[in-house]
Amino acid sequence: MLWRVLVPLAIFVAVSAHGGDQWSINGFVIDDPLVPEQELAHGGPPRDGIPSIDSPRFVAADAAEFLSRKDRVLGIEYNGISKAYPVRILNRHEIVNDLYDENPLIVSWCPLCGSGVAFDGRVAGKNLEFGVSGLLYNSDVLLYDRSTESLWSQIMLKAINGPLKGQSLKLLPMQHTTWQDWRAKHPETLVLSTDTGFPDINYHFNPYAGYGSTNRLFFPVANQDRRLRNKDWVLGVFIGETQKAYPLHELRKFESPIQDKIGQQSVSIEFDDANQTASAYDEKGLPLQSIQLYWFAWAAFYPDTELFGDP
Repeated sequence: MLWRVLVPLAIFVAVSAHGGDQWSINGFVIDDPLVPEQELAHGGPPRDGIPSIDSPRFVAADAAEFLSRKDRVLGIEYNGISKAYPVRILNRHEIVNDLYDENPLIVSWCPLCGSGVAFDGRVAGKNLEFGVSGLLYNSDVLLYDRSTESLWSQIMLKAINGPLKGQSLKLLPMQHTTWQDWRAKHPETLVLSTDTGFPDINYHFNPYAGYGSTNRLFFPVANQDRRLRNKDWVLGVFIGETQKAYPLHELRKFESPIQDKIGQQSVSIEFDDANQTASAYDEKGLPLQSIQLYWFAWAAFYPDTELFGDP
């Protein structure tokens, strides 16, 4: 598979400490980042070597013939508009700069972490457009905004370097599910088209085929938690400064919705075993901030996480 070829050829850079001096990697000036300098890694591609989709086109559900029922999609309902972003497309682009009624919304996907997030593109009073930096932190994609060239951690939801360092991203509700599930619940959904402006890309070819079925990591992470296997799927939920992970294989032991507590707050976890998707809600039925992703990635960023079902 392509990832087995690309990864050995990738330029792995273990960056040593630079005593606080500025230095550059992949065209980005690094100056006192929020994360340890030595844990930044070059993922292989140059800046924008993985091209973001900046002018996305969409088709109606009936026209999305390139999708199979079991294809994974990131589904978003925002401002009364429903859209599905197929993972088979996101694997090759990782970022979609989209608009919902002129409101910028950014969809980001990291194939190495299995993490999909959607966030508001309005940050610090500016509408930002994002690209793929070609850099990684904890095996997770680092985005950059084209206005200030600040580097942003997808799973931390924060700028770790540059003029906007310390600014946070507003996470928006999203479903990581199958096409059949999303379409059944949102029959009027739009679907990201394969007409992306990159006609040479074959979206039927998965460069990461087989990756999720191994325990192997291609890049080092700061913390590895052996309570679960690296690639076990979890729903990671944030409530304030507290995080809790819900392994999907544990959720299937209970009738959905599952009532639980994170800290002092009651939460409801909805789980669909057939479509391997989970969501978290508060007592009022409002969605809580959460990300569905591989366990190793969640534990790397949130080593103090609580774990549902942990004895």
